[in-house]
Amino acid sequence: MSKKLKILIVGGTSTIAEHCARLWLKNTVCELILIGRDESKLHRVANDLMVRAPKAEVKVETVNFLSARDIQACIQRLNQSEPVDIALIAHGNLPDQENCQNDLTLCQDSIEVNAVSPVLFAEAIISNMIQCNHGKLAVIGSVAGDRGRKSNYIYGASKALIERYVQGLQHRLAIMNSCVSVTLVKPGPTETPMTAGISGKGRLASPEQVAKEIVGAVNAGKMVVYTPGKWFIIMKIIRNLPFFIFRKMDI
Repeated sequence: MSKKLKILIVGGTSTIAEHCARLWLKNTVCELILIGRDESKLHRVANDLMVRAPKAEVKVETVNFLSARDIQACIQRLNQSEPVDIALIAHGNLPDQENCQNDLTLCQDSIEVNAVSPVLFAEAIISNMIQCNHGKLAVIGSVAGDRGRKSNYIYGASKALIERYVQGLQHRLAIMNSCVSVTLVKPGPTETPMTAGISGKGRLASPEQVAKEIVGAVNAGKMVVYTPGKWFIIMKIIRNLPFFIFRKMDI
């Protein structure tokens, strides 16, 4: 009988995370732990997953996403029995850029949720993985972190922090010759409740497609995955545009 994988998802109520969970439960014998802030939403997702996979073991945990002490205690408690095999950090929000410019409280909230909180979770999770010399961690960033743009530079700056953090973590693991892998996920705009206010819905990627590519990249231990893949080319062009051209683009 194959070993039951222990999979941890931070931001378990996000649409992309939910579709990743469905794929893991469909293809793997696993214990799934969903971490979030809203207990009722977590139970809704957990109940749906258990209907789809009746033999699944799905648990929920609530925690203060902005408390380093609470995050560390939660992750340590979850690692007391069996270590985590796969962890996905998937939470975040898409703030209105103009509102963030005009309200520093909203600006602070956005940076804390999209940058500080994921790093705190990642540090807590990777510490246990390093001790065991085992595990795969994936952190969802965004193509928005590739270059600052006037339309979303608060959000983009948060995702740029995530990218630099993951790069440093990957370097640390490489120097240690660790068996632990870390994958940076860079989705383009995806059809989720977070993007409900974006026009041109037909151009958004489906969460099913994005989840499939995330699960594949994590299982393969890839360092970076753009999803859909076209965003690798798009962002390479945008990153390398000279500023005298870029400054004229209303994006």
